[in-house]
Amino acid sequence: MAILLSEPGKDFTGGEFVLTEQRPRMQSRAEVVPLRQGDAVAFAVHNRPVQGSKGNYRVNLRHGVSRLRSGMRHTVGIIFHDAK
Repeated sequence: MAILLSEPGKDFTGGEFVLTEQRPRMQSRAEVVPLRQGDAVAFAVHNRPVQGSKGNYRVNLRHGVSRLRSGMRHTVGIIFHDAK
């Protein structure tokens, strides 16, 4: 989970949160998740299940931030996992 502490457009420009799906035999698809100050986004770190024509399969996910063009961007990252 990531929580945006800064205000886009005021504290920084650029720096959009980006999720990229890597599906088998397809091009990667990137999607920008628009966040405002105080917004949080929960996301899978490695992969997520997708329903296909022959059942479920895993889609690899990558997350990141686009290039920061100006200012400073602050976020809080909280990690949830099923440690045993």
